[in-house]
Amino acid sequence: MKRIWMFVALALLISVPTAFAQKQKKGEDLNTRSVQGAATSADDAPVNGAVVQLKNLKTLQIRSFITQEDGIYYFHGLSPDVDYELKAEYQGASSPTKTLSSFDSRKEAIINLKLNKK
Repeated sequence: MKRIWMFVALALLISVPTAFAQKQKKGEDLNTRSVQGAATSADDAPVNGAVVQLKNLKTLQIRSFITQEDGIYYFHGLSPDVDYELKAEYQGASSPTKTLSSFDSRKEAIINLKLNKK
């Protein structure tokens, strides 16, 4: 009976680290985060061709993403220690600026941007 419990304990010790390792995607850095969302019009339709800008508030570097038919944007490899500003623009319409705070602990934040006429 004692050997069975030792075998079960050994099997658990081997399988638990493997289960945790499988959750991490290949090439994923544990010290980064991402943000994604949808750029939509005032009537909630996805906007194809909207320019979504992500501004690093520490370095002031700006990255851009042009949405496709589904209106989805995605930025990855972001520092968890930096605040970022997001906004979208399309044919004279723009969204309010939204902030991804360094206090936001989500690894994959979702921030949707609604475009309003100027």
